[in-house]
Amino acid sequence: FLDYITYGYMIDNVILLITGTLHERDTHDLLEKCHPLGFFDSMPALCVATTVQELYGTVLVDSPLAAYFRECLSAEDLNELNIEIIRNTLHKAYLEDFYAYCMQLGDPTSSVMGEILRFEADRRTVNITINSFGTELSKDDRAKLYPRLGNMYPEAQMRLARVDDMDQVKAVLEQYSEYKSMVVGVNLNASSGGAGGNELSLEDRFFIKEVQYNKDSFEQQFHYGVFYAWLRLKEQEIRNVVWIAECISQQQKDKINNYTPIY
Repeated sequence: FLDYITYGYMIDNVILLITGTLHERDTHDLLEKCHPLGFFDSMPALCVATTVQELYGTVLVDSPLAAYFRECLSAEDLNELNIEIIRNTLHKAYLEDFYAYCMQLGDPTSSVMGEILRFEADRRTVNITINSFGTELSKDDRAKLYPRLGNMYPEAQMRLARVDDMDQVKAVLEQYSEYKSMVVGVNLNASSGGAGGNELSLEDRFFIKEVQYNKDSFEQQFHYGVFYAWLRLKEQEIRNVVWIAECISQQQKDKINNYTPIY
């Protein structure tokens, strides 16, 4: 279970190294910027690769992510235009695999983690939809990036694959009790952290919802979900500290309280 938690960070680290290789940057410098939870034994070997094809071969053979790369991607897919598509494709495969593993563990882990991971899948679905607006990503390709799980799978995902603007996204979310309250009065044009005045963005409200799910996991006993939840709550604490520090450094103290409270 703890290994599965690290796979998400491994994906981000590998994507960072792929991006660096595409831009011909020194991958040894990038190694220092990688997330420590995403390190794996053969990771230093990735720095030896000088081309994306070599990097792909190393990841495919020597990393815990080999199965996700083998199922989803080829060496030809690794180019600068596809980098975010690659990231989302790998995270989709990881999320589906992690969810299937948690369902095998039985209650209460399966119920606690099932709820958290279904929410995470829904959030990724919404974020992919919003981030695809104004890009060359086709609606069919957008749908392929959605995780095949979640409270909105498959009906709402089919609708989100066809939407063209934020108002249509809001209309889809309003049909789900879990998310209806999140979009009431939300500033659809605000960025995270309340940059649009003191109004919360949709991303902020997803963070608040995630905190609640993670806190709820501590209400049950004898399950693995608390390890995942503790880490996610700790990451939210870090985001809060960074937000406060940024507000102070930029003389924006009127926005300093726009962080996501945990307790």
